[in-house]
Amino acid sequence: QVQLVESGGDMVQPGESLRLSCAASGSILSIYSMAWYRQAPGPGKQRALVAVITSGGTTTYADSVKGRFTISGDNAKNTVYLQMNSLKPEDTAVYYCNALARTAARTIPYNYWGQGTQVTVSS
Repeated sequence: QVQLVESGGDMVQPGESLRLSCAASGSILSIYSMAWYRQAPGPGKQRALVAVITSGGTTTYADSVKGRFTISGDNAKNTVYLQMNSLKPEDTAVYYCNALARTAARTIPYNYWGQGTQVTVSS
């Protein structure tokens, strides 16, 4: 099993910055990628990919955050970060950490999720 613990969510004003962190722990054999998803408030809102980083360092971003958000990782610490700059009200959401990993108990790669951290951007 993999436990993902997120931190860094807060309420900020438009234009400000936040940095989210997510640390993975457990009986991890290997992590293939780590990612951030978000789910905005309101009915019918689906969880959507924000950014992903592979173990090799390749990154992919949603169009809506390109140029503003930066994902980075520390493989030695099994930790991923999301630096969010120039935040907008539409960035308001619960942000979830995701890891695609193999463990001692589940040797086929499996998606693990954190509990989520709230980011609110409002004036």
